[in-house]
Amino acid sequence: MTSATVADRRSLWRAFTASLSGTSLEWYDFAAYSVASATIFGPLFFPGNDPLASTMLAFSTYAVGYVARPLGGFVFGRLGDVIGRKRVLVITLVLTGTATFLIGVLPTYATIGSTAAILLVLLRFAQGVGIGGEWGGAVLLSSEFGDQAKRGFWASAAQIGPPAGNLMANGVLALLGALLTEEEFIGWGWRLAFLLSAVLIAFGLWIRVRLEETPVFKAIEAKGARPSAPISEVFRDERRGLLAGVFARVCPDVHYALFTVFVLTYATRELNVSRGWAMAAVLISSALQLVLIPAFGALSDRVNRRKLYLVATIGAAVWPWIFFPMISGGSVGLLILGVVVALVLHSAMYGPQAAFVTEQFSERLRYTGSSMAYTLAGVIGGAVAPLLFTALLSWTGSWPAIAGYIVLTSVVTVIGLALGRDPVSS
Repeated sequence: MTSATVADRRSLWRAFTASLSGTSLEWYDFAAYSVASATIFGPLFFPGNDPLASTMLAFSTYAVGYVARPLGGFVFGRLGDVIGRKRVLVITLVLTGTATFLIGVLPTYATIGSTAAILLVLLRFAQGVGIGGEWGGAVLLSSEFGDQAKRGFWASAAQIGPPAGNLMANGVLALLGALLTEEEFIGWGWRLAFLLSAVLIAFGLWIRVRLEETPVFKAIEAKGARPSAPISEVFRDERRGLLAGVFARVCPDVHYALFTVFVLTYATRELNVSRGWAMAAVLISSALQLVLIPAFGALSDRVNRRKLYLVATIGAAVWPWIFFPMISGGSVGLLILGVVVALVLHSAMYGPQAAFVTEQFSERLRYTGSSMAYTLAGVIGGAVAPLLFTALLSWTGSWPAIAGYIVLTSVVTVIGLALGRDPVSS
């Protein structure tokens, strides 16, 4: 092996680590908010006589983070194709981390009244903007350094971020809940999870600022092929790819929201399972995803990516009809098993997803197109999912409407896969 090959290999793994660590840290921020929305933010920022209504209001701010993503996707996606991947990824990391830290010092409703809720929404919006600009660049950071024949595996680095961040956020909040009394946790303990983001973001920045720009962007720059109006070009020339990317992402987003966010509310409120055990189910499943997501990404390099994605989507449509009756007795063991199976199915969709979405766009528009697909899907998928789950449960008093909603999103994703194209050499 030559010294150049060793250097290239080192750059590749450094890019993989930067993609993985950056998205993990940003998703830690996002997931900490998600868990807090499902468990404690309702009474702290949206107090009321009806606990379910309070939770719905908290979930509405959860949705704000998704609604803000297109702004981040459009602004930072465009910049990523014009000024480069690396610079944009440093900006998004700082933006998300700062917003999360400020949530940790935010006064609650009891201190400043409704102003607390307004500030919380604004900070959640800033989180969403940062995440919206992060994903497309993180995927390209690792995949554009890697062997294109193994794009599924290398691109999956960014996909490991959500379960890794979710694992860290649930773990920190569960540890704080175990070490502190309920009164201490509600009073000030939850803030520590958000303040910790300052340390994590500093670590992520240390890794990212040492990176070089990707070889693909360097080549585009050398040829003078950088787009001047990438958003317009995507809408004009690559509409089918955009629709394929958006639709393909809907079911995985909604499925993930059900089994990592809403399941906490359902288990504690409907089944009387303790918050600790509900979090344990998500923690165990998220830990498995750290291995399963890159494994399914690698598998998609060996089999048809769209067919693997399709089989997992069908499984996701079926599983809620088994899951809810299975856990109706309040068994903790069956709850853990049910969430594990759900996130195995999610991994089989999510592992190949990054490669599939980026393959729908030409190299010079790939950051913009991928970011737009990612963020627009979040608005119609994950943004409203916990709120809709809670509303459907409130309106119907049972779970079949929730399972039906998952079936509907699966149909949308199947349409996206049908519109998409298989891998090309670029």
